[in-house]
Amino acid sequence: MEYVTLNNGQTMPKLGFGVWQVENDEAEKAVKNAVKAGYRSIDTAMIYKNEEGVGRALKAIDVPREEMFITTKVWNADQGYDNTIKAFEASLERLGLEYVDMYLIHWPVPEHDNYVETYQAMEKLYELGRVKAIGVCNFDQNHIERLLEECSVPPAVNQVECHPFLAQNELKDFCRSNDIFIEAWSPLMQGGEVLNHPVIQSIADDHSKTGAQVILRWHLQNDSIVIPKSVTPERIKENIDVFDFELSDNEMDLINNLDRGIRKGPKPAEMNRL
Repeated sequence: MEYVTLNNGQTMPKLGFGVWQVENDEAEKAVKNAVKAGYRSIDTAMIYKNEEGVGRALKAIDVPREEMFITTKVWNADQGYDNTIKAFEASLERLGLEYVDMYLIHWPVPEHDNYVETYQAMEKLYELGRVKAIGVCNFDQNHIERLLEECSVPPAVNQVECHPFLAQNELKDFCRSNDIFIEAWSPLMQGGEVLNHPVIQSIADDHSKTGAQVILRWHLQNDSIVIPKSVTPERIKENIDVFDFELSDNEMDLINNLDRGIRKGPKPAEMNRL
């Protein structure tokens, strides 16, 4: 495993395990398998409705709590200062933890314009030691600029959709210049076209790796944190087996050139669902 040092000095695994769209019982099994395979970072959210399953897995595993890095998120309908505090306490109870390692705003929801006071509530949780780091998801540059102007703790990460067809290069440059890590969700574009692209397949063949492993390696070498999701034990193991090879500069360029600006999820500026 490789680690990054966040802007507040906390360390975080560079590759983690996501549980989006995984039911509680299945999430419990998947997290146990992931930890057994070597993952130490687990990414969940209130809206995933599987914090209880993740919590049961964490209680069952034979790994010290301080070696795990647990992330959860405040959902759109729970934004606002007081609501965020309540939502955090509820998430903590479902997880069965005394603290989480990172708490994120799930979407900026600009139409409702509560993300600044939501973040200020998270700053309070951070100040109290209830969370070790705070950050955001799906924030465009203008949303982050406002937080930097109106809040005192810079986001540690910005978790956004990112894959070879949506490289997010401008946002990466902006975040990098402000010491904010990009964390990629849907890093494999949920499979399909990008995994089967001839460029990806050719590079995979050259390294005796799978297309998924090549794409995950591309993320890591772009200095992004990445959180692939799978419930299949073999695929869970495969996704973490990416630290024994390296892509050349030419191979990185070939993958970078696949960027098409194609999204699977909504645009942050247009996502206003509560």
